[in-house]
Amino acid sequence: MRKIIVAITGASGIIYGIKLVEELLKTSNKIYLILTDNAKTVAKYEDVYERLVELTNKVKTYSEHDIDSTIASSSFNHDAMVIVPCSMKTLAGIASGYAENLVLRVAENTLRLKKPLVLVIRETPLSTIQILNMLKVSMAGAIVLPATPAFYSRPKSVNDIVSFVVGKILDVLGIQHELYKKWVTY
Repeated sequence: MRKIIVAITGASGIIYGIKLVEELLKTSNKIYLILTDNAKTVAKYEDVYERLVELTNKVKTYSEHDIDSTIASSSFNHDAMVIVPCSMKTLAGIASGYAENLVLRVAENTLRLKKPLVLVIRETPLSTIQILNMLKVSMAGAIVLPATPAFYSRPKSVNDIVSFVVGKILDVLGIQHELYKKWVTY
């Protein structure tokens, strides 16, 4: 059983984080969830707040302010962290080594311990500063995974598009799934 920390920050695309946790709950992995205040606000705008609250009843959930929690320590032996969606504020904090909250602290520990850190960015267009921040975190060992759907799988709904991106996250984590059809030559 692997320990996977999922952080949902205040970027648009909260559904990606929700869907990822829902899929991870189908596996034997132990899931820890961190929610930022802005994630809760955005979830209300995106009409997924109740679904987000349901998740908090199924997994151990932390606030970004729980900086003294067990998972804040580098001695907490987790296997991977996914920040989905990853706000540009969070990206900037990681790139700068500024660990002011639980999300940033756990991300910093994940990089220091050379464990997989997946940052699912959703912003567009990107500024030069944001691109440089992505370069910095990538050079530090993070995996930058833009929430970019593919269309070869012929999505028919928003759920299909979300499933593709979540499937890519699971691919990076080495977790089997059937969320999208793998590429085959037609």
